[in-house]
Amino acid sequence: MAAYREHITVSGLLGIGYGTAATLGLGFTPVQAALAGFITGIGGMLPDLDSESGRPVREIFSVTAAMAPMVMMSRLLEWGRTTDGAMLLAVLVYVAVRYGGAMVLGIFTEHRGMFHSVPAMLIAAELVFLGYKSDSLRVKLLMGTGVALGFLSHLILDEIYSVQWTGVRVKLKASAGSALKLAGKDFGANVVTFGLLATLTYVVLVDGGVVAPAHLPGRPPTQSIPHASKPDVFRG
Repeated sequence: MAAYREHITVSGLLGIGYGTAATLGLGFTPVQAALAGFITGIGGMLPDLDSESGRPVREIFSVTAAMAPMVMMSRLLEWGRTTDGAMLLAVLVYVAVRYGGAMVLGIFTEHRGMFHSVPAMLIAAELVFLGYKSDSLRVKLLMGTGVALGFLSHLILDEIYSVQWTGVRVKLKASAGSALKLAGKDFGANVVTFGLLATLTYVVLVDGGVVAPAHLPGRPPTQSIPHASKPDVFRG
């Protein structure tokens, strides 16, 4: 598989290209383009969050935890209602991702499991799409697509490095096909991954206005009740 240095180099260059294209070719502001490029670079490291402990993994978790409040800043300001409240929420998000996320992934994932897969890439993109608050659907898609591109570059690079060239003969390593996949060998992990993907996809479609939100069974959509006309007042 490709090393940490190769992944960060490729995703970093991809982020620069993506940000440049966003502002010069697609009409986004330089700030939006720079943020999208940064998210793309971070996306190229996300699949290795399921790796065993080590300095690169700690660095990836630290950067990811720092990026999460940044992406969610508008939502944190909305939820916190004040600057102080938003700052407190940002700290809580950082701690939750940096330490809670590391603990959960360490317990429930294995290296090159479903975290290294196309569905995981889509989940990462949808989380960024939902976490980034904007009135513009184009901007939200820009951010979500950026992390997906970075994530995909990691998967493709791992597959490229799983091919050995011995003269004119091509030999595949045991890791071949374990990164760029739709499903893994663990049935439970597949169920959880596709269940989360289906849920997030529905929320994204609702957030984007593609589908209407579902209503609880037995509870019809709320309808406005016309106000009753006031009775006439008889004058004496």
